Amino acid sequence: MLTVALPKGELLKNSIRILQDVGLDFSAFLDSSNRQLQISDSSSQAKGLLVRAQDVPVYVEYGQAQLGIVGYDVLREKKPHVAHLVDLQFGHCRMSVAVKQSSPYRSALELPPHGRVASKYVNCAREYFQNLDLPVEIVPLYGSVELGPITGMSEAIVDLVSTGRTLRENGLVETETLFESTARLIAHPLSYRLNADNLLGWVEQLRSSVLTTV
Repeated sequence: MLTVALPKGELLKNSIRILQDVGLDFSAFLDSSNRQLQISDSSSQAKGLLVRAQDVPVYVEYGQAQLGIVGYDVLREKKPHVAHLVDLQFGHCRMSVAVKQSSPYRSALELPPHGRVASKYVNCAREYFQNLDLPVEIVPLYGSVELGPITGMSEAIVDLVSTGRTLRENGLVETETLFESTARLIAHPLSYRLNADNLLGWVEQLRSSVLTTV
């Protein structure tokens, strides 16, 4: 039976929509009264798992799901051993460096050596500043990262930005974009190579669905 890992949060609604387009119905996950984390679509002989976005590639990598939908930001941060298959063209956002509006720094290269950068995307931040050959201290934060510069704990942050409203309301401005992020279809590599549960067929249907809606 085909198993698909779906992300809780902002990507869920569009993930379910695009899967419905190819005949996989997991819309029960959108019912606020539903507490099930695993549901089956009997008409397509498929099963859906509802997990945290950061856990989607884990379930796929370990083979508990053959397919998954997850943001590119998660893939860049975790670097899981999964097959990257299709850019699904929704969930548009960007990974950015931001500082206080009153900061004297207007680019990442202006930050002081060994300054502090707060981020929940520790690996993405570290890789970016290593590529700039700028030594900084990455401060892991998993709540309101914007408080780093506001409280003076850090000179900058690296965080995911969609509209930029949260940054503006907290007196922060973007200085650089590390990369753009959208939802991606991923697969368990061995299952994909072996075409388990007609995986290639489902992937091609999803790829065609994306092309017709772009």
